[in-house]
Amino acid sequence: MFTGIITDIGTVSTLTQEGDLRARIICGYDTDTIDMGASIASDGVCLTVVDLGPDWYEVQVSRETVDLTNLGDWRVGRRVNLERALKVGDELGGHIVSGHVDGVAEVTEMRDEGDSTRVTLRAPRALAKFIAPKGSVALNGTSLTVNEVDDCDFGINFIPHTKVATTWGDVKVGDRVNLEIDTLARYVARLAEMQQ
Repeated sequence: MFTGIITDIGTVSTLTQEGDLRARIICGYDTDTIDMGASIASDGVCLTVVDLGPDWYEVQVSRETVDLTNLGDWRVGRRVNLERALKVGDELGGHIVSGHVDGVAEVTEMRDEGDSTRVTLRAPRALAKFIAPKGSVALNGTSLTVNEVDDCDFGINFIPHTKVATTWGDVKVGDRVNLEIDTLARYVARLAEMQQ
């Protein structure tokens, strides 16, 4: 489990296809404190550490993960949002995030509002029903509050801190973004569906 509070920005340094996609990510974490098999959310996708070095870790990415996320868009040099798995007793600053991405949203519009940036994204129709105004979503692993919803489109504001502490300062129209809907929203919708 994760919180959606990004704790490092990594850089993809190598990508190789070895049956599965294998990625090496340079990070600022003390890798002596990372165990083999540990989970690290990388752009919001929970990935298992399969190798470690002094300032990097490697993961294997299955075909299904490539198909359901934006990891197929990764290129050497890409910056990625990182978060290590939540430990019992850690502060829960965002919301409960599983790292199991539901689909990919697309950035359709951006505009500055004061020092912040308002971003509109389009969710897949099957996921749009789970996104509510003032509800939570995880986008590329970042816990965010939804401003407004209009059919499949929804808006997010990025304050200056978020744009510096995450990769959201790099975002542009047309970008594909990993979307994880709020677990609570999923269960509420499922209960309502069962009562009909």
